[in-house]
Amino acid sequence: MDDALVEALTLDYRTAPISGQDQVMLDYVAQLTRDATVIGPEHHRRLHQAGFDDTAILQVTLIASWFNYINRVADSLGVGREGQA
Repeated sequence: MDDALVEALTLDYRTAPISGQDQVMLDYVAQLTRDATVIGPEHHRRLHQAGFDDTAILQVTLIASWFNYINRVADSLGVGREGQA
């Protein structure tokens, strides 16, 4: 990825120059990260309409969930913070 795209994604993925499919995926991942309990058929319908099949939706969900999990573990243990474990 080029540096400009990385910076745009870091600032706000919603305004970054990405495909519609990537936008829908990142909207889903952001909601999954904020509160997965509200995800329902409408979220999956949007992903299907953007071109994701059930396997891809599962993969996106598993990858995002894994990163959320591992980051919370690392954060709770102070991994990467100076003076912490």
